[in-house]
This record gives sequence, structure tokens and C-alpha cells, in this order.
Amino acid sequence: MLVLYRIYQLVIMAPLLLLATVITALFTIAGCFLGGGRWWGYYPSHWWGRVFCILTLVRVTVKGRENIDPSTSYVFVANHQGAYDIFSIYGYLDHKFRWMMKASLRKIPLVGQACESAHQIFVDKSSPSALRKTMERAEDVLRGGTSLVVFPEGARTFDGKMRPFKRGAFMLAEEFKLPLVPVTIDGSFEVMPRTSKIPHWGHITLTIHKPIPAPETHEEMPAVIQRCFDEVHSSL
Repeated sequence: MLVLYRIYQLVIMAPLLLLATVITALFTIAGCFLGGGRWWGYYPSHWWGRVFCILTLVRVTVKGRENIDPSTSYVFVANHQGAYDIFSIYGYLDHKFRWMMKASLRKIPLVGQACESAHQIFVDKSSPSALRKTMERAEDVLRGGTSLVVFPEGARTFDGKMRPFKRGAFMLAEEFKLPLVPVTIDGSFEVMPRTSKIPHWGHITLTIHKPIPAPETHEEMPAVIQRCFDEVHSSL
């Protein structure tokens, strides 16, 4: 079965995913350039994420979608098991958002340009001033009424276990008084862990937890961070 799957990946899946990625990037760039950034900055990538999962034979189940309101802005905080976290959230969260993502992704041909056009937020940690500019770009997105998705662990896990959450996303939630929504991603590590270059078929479950109020003060921050961590961890 695995041999047949690898042949399928090479002959059918890989060419189709490459074509889908190029088409998605071009449509995103063109649509945003023509002034439709709010629509074109989300929907082409939304369907691209679904196509990625479908063609890889990855089934995605979503629990708790009733916990969020499509018309409300949130800061979503999710664990980061592997590359398919991105595809599953893009394809199945069903809520308009922008990412906070690594600055290195800007260098990917076409994809990086599409992310720029869609006003995704590249995290630049090269200096305090660069990090501040990152936060300012995130603030612009949130002021526009769009939600934000953040992996507060900062990077994919190596062993499938969660790492402590960093404060950046919670600081934004505090400043804009936006509810935090913990999201548990379970199964992505088995599909494609950080140490693998080739995906495997599988099943990913997204659990959308109930919103948690943003911290009112800096003193409340550690307790809110821990509460979000515990909520995410509870569904693994």
C-alpha cells in the first residue's frame, strides 16, 4: 500500500499540488493588486488548503466550530505539530484570518509574493525595531476587523509534544481587547512531522475551543497564557 501511495504522490499528487500552488499564488497576487485584498487574500488559499489535504488523502474533522462567530475578530492560538497545520487551518477553520508567519517564508518563489500581497504578517526578530514593526503590521490587520492565527510555540515540534507559549499573540489580544480562541491540532505530526519531507495519508482533528477573554492587565497575562495552553493540550 505504501509503495502505491508513493507512486501516486510522484505521478499524480505532486504535479497537481504544484499546479494548484502556482494558480493560487497568481490569483492571490492579481486579485489583491486589483483591490480585492480582503476576498482574494483569503479564499484562494482557503481552497488551496483543502485541495492539499484531499490530494494527500488526509481527512480533516472539525469540532467546536459553533464556538466562534463568523462576524467576530479573534486571535486564534494553535499548537504546531507539522506542516499540515497550515493546510488544515487554511482549508477547514472557515473563518477569515491572516497568519503571523516566519520571515523566511517570504523567500519561497511566488508563494512569498502572494503572502505579501495578502498582507500576511512576517515575523522579523532581527532587531527590537524590526520586531516592533511586525507588531505594528499585526495591529493594522486587527484594526481592519480580520482575525489572526498564531502558533505561539514559535516553531514546529520535533517530538509531537507541546512547548511553552510565547507572549506575542497574547499582547495583541490584550491591546485590542480581542478574545483568544485556543485551537488544538491533533494528527498533523503523524501526517508530516518536522523531520520528514514527504507526507503520509492520515486524519487530522481540529478542535476549536470556546473563546477566552483577553487579559486586562500584564499581571493577568501568565494565567491567560496557561489557560490557553491547557485548553489546547486537553484535546490531544
